Amino acid sequence: MKFTAEQIAGILEGEVIGNPNAEVSRLSKIEEGEEGSLTFLANPKYINHIYTTRASVTIVNDSFVPESEITTTLIKVDDAYASFSKLLEFYNQVKLNKNGIESQAFITEGVQYGANLYLGSFSYVGQNVVLGDNVKIYPNSFIGDNVVIGDNVYIFAGAKIYSETIIGNNCTIHSGAIIGADGFGFVPNEEGVYSKVPQIGNVVIEDNVDIGANTTIDRATLGSTIIRKGVKLDNQIQIAHNVEIGENTVIAAQTGVAGSTKIGKNCMIGGQVGIAGHLTIGNNVRLQAQAGVARNIKDDEILQGSPAFNYNDFSKSYVHFKNFPKIVSELEELKKQIINPKNGNNG
Repeated sequence: MKFTAEQIAGILEGEVIGNPNAEVSRLSKIEEGEEGSLTFLANPKYINHIYTTRASVTIVNDSFVPESEITTTLIKVDDAYASFSKLLEFYNQVKLNKNGIESQAFITEGVQYGANLYLGSFSYVGQNVVLGDNVKIYPNSFIGDNVVIGDNVYIFAGAKIYSETIIGNNCTIHSGAIIGADGFGFVPNEEGVYSKVPQIGNVVIEDNVDIGANTTIDRATLGSTIIRKGVKLDNQIQIAHNVEIGENTVIAAQTGVAGSTKIGKNCMIGGQVGIAGHLTIGNNVRLQAQAGVARNIKDDEILQGSPAFNYNDFSKSYVHFKNFPKIVSELEELKKQIINPKNGNNG
């Protein structure tokens, strides 16, 4: 797919300096630009590359004035970085804008779907499913019975959406994600044999949520596991049954959240964090990578360590911890001096 500099300037409301008919069909870094590619210059440390890049078109800030000859066509905008990001979003929408039901997809009776549905080969859509407008379901995906999916939702190849799940508008679910598997509910008897507790709840995902590849979100035992609007989940995260994650919280890879824990709004949770069950995490909380959380956390706290404690206290303690062998050695030396002073007094 090709675009001219003039077409791109129209999308970005920018000004073309150079050849308005210069064509591009791919994106590149400015230092790796080749003929037919589009790049951008926002960081001054890369300014030298604009005089050597072979990219056909380069997006720059309005303030940029070349100091020597350039061969690339410029598109001047208010903010080159923001404009390039906007263009990436536009490019992605065009690239992913597939339509139609492919011949080897399976869609059951009673399914309702809106305009511009894409259903890839070897995908399955179960009974009584409701799909909104512009839903894109890529090959090898599974949509269970009674699932409801809103508008502008992307479900990438190999994702599995179990029955009764509800997904809002403008969500993205990446490959390998599993939404609505049974929660980890078992009860031991007197002999220590575990019996399964039926998991009859569901998962509710609100608007504007992103779920990374191979992330799993378990259905509730009763009620719902809830992911509130604007939440962003990285790859390989485990969200257990009856967990609730508040609006605009972001969680990095390999984090695990145990059952029935409630996480507040606008939290930032680093990679490999472990959070125990039945806890309440406040709003605006920051959990540093690999923190282990086993207690309730108030609003605005920043924690690190395992078990996690106040970030500033952790940082101060760690200074001493890494010097611990030296400190022990110095204490042993002081002990010797007290017991055996140089003057021969044994105390």
